[in-house]
Amino acid sequence: MDGHEVVSACDGASAWDCFQRFEPDVAILDIAMPSMSGHELARCIRRSREHRRVLLIAISGWVRASDRDRCFEAGFDHYLAKPVDYEELNRLL
Repeated sequence: MDGHEVVSACDGASAWDCFQRFEPDVAILDIAMPSMSGHELARCIRRSREHRRVLLIAISGWVRASDRDRCFEAGFDHYLAKPVDYEELNRLL
């Protein structure tokens, strides 16, 4: 965790609940989450006044240019393909 305070959720709806209780600076979201996709969650976050400035990082196994474009359209700031390069993630944080 490299000194970061980390809160995790196993699906999109639970992650949204976490956003209601915490004030994260960064959210690292898998695109293919159950109950609410990473795209849907990113849109909710961006519509939310209190969370719209959170740094959003998408993590996905889908690596086509169109997949990346969909992430940015949903409101993500960065896109990382699986397997995630730790140095690149650490640089973003």
